[in-house]
Amino acid sequence: MASPAEWIEGARLRTLPLALAPIVAGSVAAAELHSFRPVRAALALLVAFFLQVGVNYANDYSDGVKGTDEGRVGPMRLVGSGAASPKAVKFAAFLCFGLAVCSGVLLVALANQWWFLAVGASALFAAWGYTGGKRPYGYMGLGDVFVFIYFGLVATLGTLFTQTNQLTLTGWVGAVAVGLISCALLMANNVRDIPTDSESGKLTLAVRLGDRAARITYAVEMILAILLCTVLVPQNPWFALIFVLVGPTVYSCVTVLSGRTGKDLIPVLKQAGIVALAYSLLMGLAVFLGNFNSLS
Repeated sequence: MASPAEWIEGARLRTLPLALAPIVAGSVAAAELHSFRPVRAALALLVAFFLQVGVNYANDYSDGVKGTDEGRVGPMRLVGSGAASPKAVKFAAFLCFGLAVCSGVLLVALANQWWFLAVGASALFAAWGYTGGKRPYGYMGLGDVFVFIYFGLVATLGTLFTQTNQLTLTGWVGAVAVGLISCALLMANNVRDIPTDSESGKLTLAVRLGDRAARITYAVEMILAILLCTVLVPQNPWFALIFVLVGPTVYSCVTVLSGRTGKDLIPVLKQAGIVALAYSLLMGLAVFLGNFNSLS
């Protein structure tokens, strides 16, 4: 039976900056319109939190029962290590999904946008279908597409729309940037797992591209995300603050491009998550300074 500490490690809380980043970006875009709704933002954050943890447990369960976690490096695998039964991990995943649904229904009710329930339902299917079911799309190289859509576009623009009933350029830039960084993090994770994924038949995009091309893709995604802020600079020069992330971004790109493998790539995952969150927070600072200057 897994200990509480093992359950916490299995939840992979280090991935939570990626859950927080799109909610911050969407809320920043709402604040730019002077329409920030803290309760709705908090509910969106709960949805993102429980979905992220639920996905982590679901992946642990599905990869564990399929045997693709054998011999992997990286975070604790509850099923793969034998610390917890598949049934218990599956229950934990669906419990988190249920809590995400409860938070999402409250958010939709407050926003009076009931059609968003369909978006939420699709997010749940995407969360489970990544590694679960008979034909998991994560095993077919489609994981990056769904990560971009749900961790970038849906999470960011959904947060913005439930607060303002509209979409803005700032919201779109934040959504695409966070989506690209999320894809980069997934790419680095899958580059690390290419040897074991290839053996188990898990054809991630990294496996399909090959080691070198996958590493280059990581760098392109990270750099494009940073460069996207230039779209917003003409309307608010303070968005140039995002360029302070060039240093850590280049550092992580060099690490990946240098050919590091296994455990040596684990810090890159943390760095990418921090860059995503910092990007969103710097967007917030830019909006605050821009609004402050307009009032002075």
